[in-house]
Amino acid sequence: MDLKEILRHVDHTLLAQDATWEQIQQICDDAVNYGTASVCIPPSYVKQASAYLQEKKAALQDKTAAGGTVAAGAVCAGSFPVVCTVIGFPNGYNTTAVKEFETKDAIANGADEIDMVINIGWVKDQRYDCIREEIRTLKAACQDKILKVIIETCLLTDEEKIRLCEIVTEAGADFIKTSTGFSKGGATFADIALFAENVGSDVKIKAAGGISSLEDAAHFLELGASRLGTSRIVKIAKQL
Repeated sequence: MDLKEILRHVDHTLLAQDATWEQIQQICDDAVNYGTASVCIPPSYVKQASAYLQEKKAALQDKTAAGGTVAAGAVCAGSFPVVCTVIGFPNGYNTTAVKEFETKDAIANGADEIDMVINIGWVKDQRYDCIREEIRTLKAACQDKILKVIIETCLLTDEEKIRLCEIVTEAGADFIKTSTGFSKGGATFADIALFAENVGSDVKIKAAGGISSLEDAAHFLELGASRLGTSRIVKIAKQL
């Protein structure tokens, strides 16, 4: 699998607490230049980033129409990087009402994709009906936008992961996602294989957290992931 194909599946991510607008602009530039699927950023920067990317998209279209050249990795209008943001992040224990408000606010500000964190305590309490209903509520708030559900695999047993594959499928989410990257561990090959065996045919898989090499990224995709949440793959591409 070549680098360009790997990059096409990357959610280029910056969720650090001290992230600045200058840094967000840089990952937006990187996403355009290297052809990633999205930028995954804090909610407070969604409105600015959405406007910034729209300006870059318009400028790229104008340059292409005029017969100019663009950066080698830059993509055309049909597959331009979109804005992804996180909800209930990173702990997931906000109330459903708060998560619903966050989601609607993010969509209104220009978010194209929402990565929500489930309530892990509800998993441990086996309150699966509550989890299912919360996902459905946020999917409704997303309207036609993509909803990814972060289940924080490092805190769960395999039995709980399998049950959540079923819940995410039943609730109508678009993706199941391994990790926030802010807990005890990130994506593993075993978890992606487990997801692929147990999630519904309409639900895609996102591996996130700790993806640090092209070899690992390619293997996650081969195992069934459709998206990779990482900041390191673009850094590797720059070095190459």
